[in-house]
Amino acid sequence: MITPAAPQILRASSLCFFAQCLALALCLSATSPAPSNPVNSESIDVPQFQVASTLTEWAPARLSVRSKLHQLLGNLPPRPSRPRVELISTEDRGDYVFQSLRIDNGAGSQIPAWFLLPKNRQKPVPAILYCHWHGGEYDQGKVELFQSRHTPEQPGPTLAKRGFAVMAIDAYCFGQRNGAGPGGVSDKGSAGEMSASKFNLWHGRTLWGMILRDDLIALDFLCSRPEVDGSRIGVTGMSMGATRSWWLMALDERIKAGVAVACLTRYQNLIAEDGLRYHGIYYFVPGFLNHFDTEAVISLIAPRPLLLMNGDQDKGSPVSGIRQIGEIVKPAYTLYDAETRFVSEVYPGVGHEYLPVMWAKTLEWFGRHLDQP
Repeated sequence: MITPAAPQILRASSLCFFAQCLALALCLSATSPAPSNPVNSESIDVPQFQVASTLTEWAPARLSVRSKLHQLLGNLPPRPSRPRVELISTEDRGDYVFQSLRIDNGAGSQIPAWFLLPKNRQKPVPAILYCHWHGGEYDQGKVELFQSRHTPEQPGPTLAKRGFAVMAIDAYCFGQRNGAGPGGVSDKGSAGEMSASKFNLWHGRTLWGMILRDDLIALDFLCSRPEVDGSRIGVTGMSMGATRSWWLMALDERIKAGVAVACLTRYQNLIAEDGLRYHGIYYFVPGFLNHFDTEAVISLIAPRPLLLMNGDQDKGSPVSGIRQIGEIVKPAYTLYDAETRFVSEVYPGVGHEYLPVMWAKTLEWFGRHLDQP
């Protein structure tokens, strides 16, 4: 299990690191075929990822892949063992209590957060960490929790009424953090995001890593609340929120179930189809393709329940890559006899969208996998 002390894994002894490298070798063989686009062909030389054939082999290889992910995200500051949380306001909203919070992330930034807690509970409740999307809407962020733009109803209140505690934060550069980055108050939107990316590269880390680090702090908060059942925490989101969701599940096994809508992108396929322009700078992790592609991240989630829903017309997530990820990841779930816990659905004629049927399946998925202790 990855805990708040997870970054310490990077300080393992050289002997341990050598053993991890041997384990990783069990998952990597040959190289992926070059894409059809000759312009990009020289840039594609990615080790082919394969899940080991037995649990005995897969267990150490899995840990090695996770360790490599932490390393690639950069020199992230350790998360606070006990984050300082300031309660800004509390409101009784009928079915749930709403709290506005501010969390010190221990790295020079305050995380604006909202927490919804169902009322009339008899025991600790399951919880959902809701990750907002990007969409170039830097002034939005966590307010997505109370919007019905992507989903047919407001996701926050809907989940709370169903008995889930709900947590949402503003990621770096979004919502209340738009203009609160290293470029100053006038550096907003995509310019602020670019400045934040540059600033973090100077410190040997990625903006993506810092975004995930804040999400893990939010997870730490959820696990610290006595009203929340820490064994029943899920994560969900669309687009950037979807990518945050499956990365978080790969990094931290405290998350027991997830739903990710849109943005399941296999990077080699994205390059082959000239799709790099469909993703912002925050998204890119230096050195990632020197080791593996997206399927390596997704495979770490097994055997926990994961529902992926994507459209076959989403240019930022080539459908060929979505299907390839599914084929490579399925054996990981088979090792645990958990094939039904991995579902990857592709919707014909659908682009970068969140359909009402997807929302219905999201609610059903969490109800099935998190409702019971």
